[in-house]
Amino acid sequence: MAYTDRSLVCADCGASFTFTAGEQEFHASKGFTNEPKRCPTCRRARRGDAGSSHRPQRATYSAVCASCGREAQLPFEPRGDRPVYCSDCYRPSSTRPSFGGGQRGGGRSRRW
Repeated sequence: MAYTDRSLVCADCGASFTFTAGEQEFHASKGFTNEPKRCPTCRRARRGDAGSSHRPQRATYSAVCASCGREAQLPFEPRGDRPVYCSDCYRPSSTRPSFGGGQRGGGRSRRW
């Protein structure tokens, strides 16, 4: 099917914009049946707003690293009864064995 450029009016700002033949072909290939309602500028603005409205800013909390004493920014509120580490000090501690003695199965030996 041969497409021709069409002039449309933006539903948000009222500006006239061109729905090009290439855009129409793309829409058809994706199975879209409706024409765009917004001009490219309003579409970009709406997408930018949508991204921030669906994902609110996460609060960060400050704490002092239990290992080196530097200030660390955390994505959670620290509890006073547990140590908190900065990212540099946490990485080496995450490779340490857990309470199970470092063996799978809680420290029990396996019998094969």
